[in-house]
Amino acid sequence: MPLSKKRIGIVCPYGWDTPGGVQSHVGDLAQYLIRQGHFVSVLAPAIDEENLPDYVTSAGRPIAIPYNGAVARVLFGPIAFSRVRQWIANGNFDVLHLHEPAIPSISLLACWAAEGPMVGTFHAAAKRQKVTFAVAPILEPVIEKLTARIAVSEAARETLTEHLETDAIVVPNGIYADLYRDGVTDQRWTGNTLGFIGRFEEKRKGLDVLVAALPSIIAKFPDLKVFVAGPGDAQEVLKEIYPYLHSRFEFLGRISESEKANFLASVGLYIAPNTGGESFGIILAEALAGGASVVASDIPAFDSLLGHGAYGTLFASEDSQDLAKKVIALLGDEEGRRAIAQRGKKYAQEFDWDVVAEKIYDVYEMAMVGGSTVTLSSENRAWNKFLGRQS
Repeated sequence: MPLSKKRIGIVCPYGWDTPGGVQSHVGDLAQYLIRQGHFVSVLAPAIDEENLPDYVTSAGRPIAIPYNGAVARVLFGPIAFSRVRQWIANGNFDVLHLHEPAIPSISLLACWAAEGPMVGTFHAAAKRQKVTFAVAPILEPVIEKLTARIAVSEAARETLTEHLETDAIVVPNGIYADLYRDGVTDQRWTGNTLGFIGRFEEKRKGLDVLVAALPSIIAKFPDLKVFVAGPGDAQEVLKEIYPYLHSRFEFLGRISESEKANFLASVGLYIAPNTGGESFGIILAEALAGGASVVASDIPAFDSLLGHGAYGTLFASEDSQDLAKKVIALLGDEEGRRAIAQRGKKYAQEFDWDVVAEKIYDVYEMAMVGGSTVTLSSENRAWNKFLGRQS
């Protein structure tokens, strides 16, 4: 990055206290830019305002809404708008980076509130007619205010093009590839084992697809074990699984980043059976960096991330028998499994923050051409105008 240090404001639309890919991306990016010497302030909804990192300012308590197959904790309304304006007014920013500015939360409010260099990053990959894009006629003039647009994947870019008829530069989510590269083998998780990480109670994460594939896999590999990491109530999930399969599962709960690195370095196969709602798949990038051999559903985001099968094995989404077939073939081919994992590990360096942050900063520089800074719009051009259009 250049020696010129900038004041960068980043807006996260989702509750900071709730684990999620966007929150992780924003936090990692902010910390990376701070280490490069830039001043960075992040604005985000937060439930616990007392224990936020120094670089995060709370915009207020989020509320939960259904979104894209999950529950999103967002913040909207005139009080939030006032706090957004105050943060912008006090920030004296050279550039604003707004994440998910097309959903009803504070990134959209910031886009209304501000003028000047603004970059929007679009994470979501959503089907047509999703409720958040139903207000496209209202969103379009707001999105046009963005100086530059980033999409985290081709799937996210296509969603943006389809819903809002605009385009974006594709810059992937970032990971600390070296952290996962340095994972060590843990014998507890090796052998004929399958690994799964995620909020396993969410239907779209696809754990039930993996469960349905197990009888066929166990017939070929009687010692098979499944290790599931992530938040959720294991007992509730086990109620939905045939009792004779219970002994095959071990639920690990939340694991640390170092534990995750060891987990990915150890499991026989990493399984990502997600059924949709994913725009990138950061856990797949981490799994590749950790040296895991990945088996993933062929949803667009995963297909793109895995190079259409060059860096991991794809199966037909929601087809448990195809998943079983692919897992059986890989568990029986150690050499092939190792070869594809090695290709994936090398490829995962493209997602390292040293690479990704430089690409994002290049977009910032394009947005800052001309030397203007971020200022407030007038009330009439922002919130009041929006309310007038709604009515």
